[in-house]
Amino acid sequence: MSEPVLSVSNLTKHFPVSAGIFGTAGVVHAVNGVSFAIRAGENLALVGESGSGKSTVGKCVLRLLEPTAGRILLRGSDITRLSRRAMRPFRRHMHTVFQDPYSSLNPRMTVGRIVGGPLLHHGLATGSAVQDQVADMLAKVGLLPEISERHPHQLAGGQRQRVAIARALILRPSLLVADEPLSALDASVQAATINLLLDLQRDLSFSCLFITHDLSAAEFLCDNIAVMYLGRIVELSPRRELFAHPKHPYTQALLSAVPVPDPRAQRSRRRIVLEGTIPSPIRLPDGCAFHTRCPVATSRCRSEDPPLTDVTGQGHFASCHLIGPGGEAPALADLAAA
Repeated sequence: MSEPVLSVSNLTKHFPVSAGIFGTAGVVHAVNGVSFAIRAGENLALVGESGSGKSTVGKCVLRLLEPTAGRILLRGSDITRLSRRAMRPFRRHMHTVFQDPYSSLNPRMTVGRIVGGPLLHHGLATGSAVQDQVADMLAKVGLLPEISERHPHQLAGGQRQRVAIARALILRPSLLVADEPLSALDASVQAATINLLLDLQRDLSFSCLFITHDLSAAEFLCDNIAVMYLGRIVELSPRRELFAHPKHPYTQALLSAVPVPDPRAQRSRRRIVLEGTIPSPIRLPDGCAFHTRCPVATSRCRSEDPPLTDVTGQGHFASCHLIGPGGEAPALADLAAA
């Protein structure tokens, strides 16, 4: 089996909370021991509620944030502790698409300069060669060449996101980190953007870390899905297996809220409603982090933290004490509200 494009092991990121001149008031446990791998041509979705640590994982992978602990391998090279200068050769192999295409594009630069900037920054092309590659990349994302003379404010939201995607992929990176790239777009543009990413992936053969709260988009776009809760991965599985047989109570609750296209089926579905809110990342609960909201939690859940293990023996990982020896999931469906 080929070497992963990205391998993350026990990634941890903590933020100290300042108490002014008196030092620190505590620590925000944003990411706690996250591990996963993405192989060539694969898409992995990180999903979960706001505040679960998804975007922090992406920023650590990109080395926009310094990890507190753990290891990040990009194409087999350890980039975890590299200096900014040492990181520069690796930057061309990974790029990102941010949530808001308007704020992520320089309003004073034309589209041509924005998309061609990475080529100039890494010294990979000059002069007319830059213009030719920019025109080619704009065509790949479905934009006309003349748009290169426009500024971001002259474009629609979907066009701006296509410009951001063109800028991210013009260096042909091995890894694309897409951090909520659909949330600022309307539904029709979201669908077109997902199809565009799939077409580009077939053409350019990059891998993608897709960070989203939209399980429907993750199901359509990604090969594997990792569900995060309070800074940890609580379930990691191939897409079809996770949607067909969710193991963790949190995943079951999330999937019960995903709408289905059949109105009759949607009306007859039973939804699992979780009570309470995510605990503070400053004061993590003892035991399983989800036990404060889990309707089937036991005394063991409140005192012992379950490890992330392959509960089926076939690559379906989950962290829950209540999963049976044969991979049977806790029966939360019986507790679902109509």
